[in-house]
Amino acid sequence: MNIDVLDKGYVRLINTLGTDVDVVNSARVSFDKSVSSLSRLDFNLIDYLVKNKHDSVLRHCAMTFEVYAPLFVARQWWKHHVSATSVDDQNGWNESSRRYVTEEPEFYIPGSWRGAPDNKKQGSSGEVDPYISLKYNKLLEYFAETGMYAYDSAMKDGIATEQARMFLPAYAMYVRWRWTASLNALLHFVSLRLDEHAQWEMQQYASAVAAAVKEKFPSTYASWEKYRVG
Repeated sequence: MNIDVLDKGYVRLINTLGTDVDVVNSARVSFDKSVSSLSRLDFNLIDYLVKNKHDSVLRHCAMTFEVYAPLFVARQWWKHHVSATSVDDQNGWNESSRRYVTEEPEFYIPGSWRGAPDNKKQGSSGEVDPYISLKYNKLLEYFAETGMYAYDSAMKDGIATEQARMFLPAYAMYVRWRWTASLNALLHFVSLRLDEHAQWEMQQYASAVAAAVKEKFPSTYASWEKYRVG
């Protein structure tokens, strides 16, 4: 499963551990019971577990994604990794490194630019005038091209990759990583990052993750939407 995001990004599902059946069986093991397929009683059980926050049963399932996103999205995403522990959630993160990788950098150029919010603190307001968007797209492209020129020049002059990368405009640059998280962590991520207050670019990636989770764990996802969102 591969979902394109933004202008050059994507979310790719690599592996899935478990199904809705595993959620049910993680609960039923308390009574030394298990099922091979879901019945109405099992759908009701999933509702009960999610509604009452018996989240340990969600930690026996996991998904691995490969993500290609601008650095500022990656660093917001990273907060979900560092806030998890081995006690709370399975959570793995491995990111490509510009110390070793010298593939052609790509940069995020937004379709439009958003205005600053009235409170001047966080988030954004509606789109600015198209002329202003065009102005800053051109400026961002120039900034990226200038950084690339310096980066390439340094590499040609024998500067180490780990230092030459300092010339690359960081926040707009696309980075690639693999993320493994439990179903519990995934649902928590989606519920936070699909919120209207989340940054728009992050919402687009969260939507892609949500689509994959919903496809692989439809009953659990439906219960989470019903009882834990909003």
